[in-house]
Amino acid sequence: MKKLKVGDQAPNFSLLNENNEKVSLSDYSGKKIVLYFYPKDLTPGCTKQACNISENYSVLLKKGYIVLGVSPDSSSSHLKFINKYSLPFSLLADTNKEVINLYGVWGLKKFMGREYEGVLRVTFIINENQLIENIIDKVKTNDHSNQILNFS
Repeated sequence: MKKLKVGDQAPNFSLLNENNEKVSLSDYSGKKIVLYFYPKDLTPGCTKQACNISENYSVLLKKGYIVLGVSPDSSSSHLKFINKYSLPFSLLADTNKEVINLYGVWGLKKFMGREYEGVLRVTFIINENQLIENIIDKVKTNDHSNQILNFS
């Protein structure tokens, strides 16, 4: 699995969103994108992260960002998550983990003394030319939008 770095071309992909509509990265050519990967809908850390982004969504929009979240959950799970917390951005279903592997965000995790493999919490800031401008791999779930905004 290739490790992406700042300056790399963001790999294109197509996934279904919460409404079962196909979304491709190339659909957003010419736009700035916050592409964030997270482990699981409706879990405490992922909820904190999504709600923090949601709280500052208008600021992200003013800065020209499109926000897309990606996890291995299904479109229907994403729809429940969005509806429960009134999330204003799309969540993409990577049930086969193809994009998760393409972006290199599957790896060893540690939780409560246990090691296992799973989705790493990583955010890619992608510019208008679809180049990776920043990678946030030490995500603070309660303050993630500030991590994004402090870069821009």
